[in-house]
Amino acid sequence: MPQCPVCDAPVDLQTTPTVPFCCDRCRLIDLGRWLDESYGLPERPQPGPGEGGDEDEG
Repeated sequence: MPQCPVCDAPVDLQTTPTVPFCCDRCRLIDLGRWLDESYGLPERPQPGPGEGGDEDEG
């Protein structure tokens, strides 16, 4: 059985309306973490001027 990503409580996929969270409280905690930017996606470094990136140089 999967677990809630916030509190690790078991989540029944067939009867829980807040999947993947165990309850509305955990769902809102997770949303707050995204809005506070506690979570984030890694950013790929961009090539600077003259670095060429993926271009062929020859």
